[in-house]
Amino acid sequence: MFTRKTKSTIDSLIGMSTSIKGDVGFKGGLRIDGQINGNINAEAGQPSVLVISEHAKVVGEVRAAHLIVNGEITGDVHSTELLELQPKARITGNVYYKALEMHGGALVSGKLSHDQATEETPVLKLAASSEA
Repeated sequence: MFTRKTKSTIDSLIGMSTSIKGDVGFKGGLRIDGQINGNINAEAGQPSVLVISEHAKVVGEVRAAHLIVNGEITGDVHSTELLELQPKARITGNVYYKALEMHGGALVSGKLSHDQATEETPVLKLAASSEA
């Protein structure tokens, strides 16, 4: 049912003592331990992993394929593959996901919306009655 993809690696790190004001774009893997005031966007259509550690604080919209959250996000969250909300995760905003794993203690103050696959899903139709 689920296929195991090659192990993703973290290519970049934003340390605990780092604070960024502005948007952040990345591809591959990114771990955030510091603070970001701005949107975080993974390159669309590419595999990506974003880790928001328990020390991290993000104010802005977050977009990534695979997103692991154990810190604080104020803004909408979009995950096109898997969203993992670990016990210290705090999200204030709407969450859009394809697959969700939520641990006890994680908190979302907003709407959870399952994104339907962009592929066309077959429409189920009732069998036509043969009676006239």
